[in-house]
Amino acid sequence: MRVELTAGGDLILPAEVAEACFPGSASVLVAIRGRELWAIRIAGHTSGGLILKQRNLRGDRSVLVLEPLLDVKWSPGGRRARWDDGERALRVPLDPFPTGDAV
Repeated sequence: MRVELTAGGDLILPAEVAEACFPGSASVLVAIRGRELWAIRIAGHTSGGLILKQRNLRGDRSVLVLEPLLDVKWSPGGRRARWDDGERALRVPLDPFPTGDAV
């Protein structure tokens, strides 16, 4: 699953990733675990969390994750995220694609 962390601290989820990982969800919890950012679906719309905003008509989503990133080293760019069934979390490496691996 390809996702992107922007220089402004947004996590960009293509529509297919957002729907596969967070179907019908409006918000997520975000935590840093080691060298990964974890996004965890929140059940229910009254539970708080960070808002998954719709970016375009295609259904791409974004969530501002800058605050949890303030205390770790990271750089903007594309990443290969993975869904962890056991933890029910989207795990996003803080390190971007290696050079030449962005396709």
